[in-house]
Amino acid sequence: MVDFLQAVVLGLMQGLTEFLPISSSAHLRIYPEIFGWGDPGAAFTAVIQIGTELAVLLFFRHDIWRIGKAWVLSLFRPEYRGHLDARMGWFIITGSLPIVVLGIALKDVIERDFRSLWLIGTTLIVLGLILGLADRIGGTDKTIKQISLRDAILMGFAQAAALIPGVSRSGATLSMGRLLGYEREAATRYAFLLAIPAVIGAGLFELKDVPDGDNLYGWGPTIVATIVSFVVGYAAIAWLLRYVTTRSYAPFVLYRVALGAATLVLVATGTIAA
Repeated sequence: MVDFLQAVVLGLMQGLTEFLPISSSAHLRIYPEIFGWGDPGAAFTAVIQIGTELAVLLFFRHDIWRIGKAWVLSLFRPEYRGHLDARMGWFIITGSLPIVVLGIALKDVIERDFRSLWLIGTTLIVLGLILGLADRIGGTDKTIKQISLRDAILMGFAQAAALIPGVSRSGATLSMGRLLGYEREAATRYAFLLAIPAVIGAGLFELKDVPDGDNLYGWGPTIVATIVSFVVGYAAIAWLLRYVTTRSYAPFVLYRVALGAATLVLVATGTIAA
């Protein structure tokens, strides 16, 4: 029963933080340590992220269907190849390659060395400051209709930085998008779409490790956490898209810096293990 209660809490945490630029993986590493639950493991973290990505699939189902249909048609009918949706399909595929290649190549390092709270606390602060700077100096003239292959690849490499917990997949992609001149809503929407192949792929890849691998919990609690993250994540998407149309990322920057600093202090004083 305790495992299931912890799973609900972690699912809530995942759903609330996945789409905000504050790093869900950092939260799933830091707070269980503070609560005395121990590290839930990279496999648990990757698998419950499937729940939030299923929320993305549901929320953006019309966009995804339109993009997928245009992309498939463009393979056989030349008149579709210049269509924005067909190009968007290629942009998402191309932009996903960096995180897929690096994720496979660095799997052991990610599951071992990248889960250090010294590293996570530091990346929360550094990437938080980068997000704030990008939001302040970035242009706001480009819409999602103006995305190019170069920009898609650059945002793909930014997303790959989120293999390090504390970076934040959405935060890194949003930072690059803002530096490239995209309006907040356009950068946010593309970040959501770009994350789908990477997160679902990583979750499926880690499924084999749920029963006896790098996972503190078994199948039951992991499934419960995934369902909770789906429900909460769906609500978080709608809220974030409304929020970013009128407001800056400043509150997220302040929160990241505060959480990162608190984590480093707790580790330095021996309150929690690194």
